[in-house]
Amino acid sequence: MSYLLKFKTILELKRYTPNTMKTYLNFIKLFSEFFNFNDTHLEKLTDKDIITCTIKLVKIKQYSASSQKQLIGALNLFYKELFKRHIDFSIIYPSRSENYLPQILSKHEIKQILEHTNNIKHKAILATIYGMGLRISEAVNLKINDIDSNRMLVHIKNAKGKKDRIVMLPESLLALLRIYFKEYRPKVNLFEGQHSNAYSAGSIRKILKLSANKAKIKKPITVHTLRHTFATHLLENGTDIRIIQRLLGHKNIGTTLQYTQVAQSTITNVVSPLDAL
Repeated sequence: MSYLLKFKTILELKRYTPNTMKTYLNFIKLFSEFFNFNDTHLEKLTDKDIITCTIKLVKIKQYSASSQKQLIGALNLFYKELFKRHIDFSIIYPSRSENYLPQILSKHEIKQILEHTNNIKHKAILATIYGMGLRISEAVNLKINDIDSNRMLVHIKNAKGKKDRIVMLPESLLALLRIYFKEYRPKVNLFEGQHSNAYSAGSIRKILKLSANKAKIKKPITVHTLRHTFATHLLENGTDIRIIQRLLGHKNIGTTLQYTQVAQSTITNVVSPLDAL
């Protein structure tokens, strides 16, 4: 069994999330293929070799600080689990975090995107992500049984950090989901792809890109933009920041507070001293 397969087995046994497993495995695969390292090479690399190769890969691929951290995390865990080695990456670990404000769509832009999404399944997927502030992984993992239409609640299970949470079920979304359900008749997952498997994240990204282009949205957006927009619109509507924190599943309130920097109501209501002259 190759080291990559052994690493995959270890990640599975330790119950890492599918997204984390995919990220770590992809980084290890890229690291080995980029430098033509086979299993023997990987095992015999010195700490200095590993750090030097990591620096080269980060520079050539022009990784952001977050991607650099993920690469280091993958390598660190790989060598720890397979070879019982502790590699000190502190010298190349990004010490300053990037502080980019999230891109936010207006309510009109969200409406335009949904109106330009003709397929009922595609529209239901995008509306679900925006309407409940979901991560893309949470949307594809939603099960039919997670929807409680009697209490108008949705149970988000095994989300980031292996945590569950409860979010509200918007009435307009429930109506849309019922139309979708009658047409597609999903069996287990709320949104199913081919062969009744969960709908792929890649397909959702393509749906949003196509709908945004049709709606002539020029802003650079991703599926996660819908989650950012959900939180910002709640804040602009007067929802308490700690309620938003719970709905998003943020462990740290500081993560949620970023939306106060982009919420229109918190900015436009401030009177500039220029107007007081």
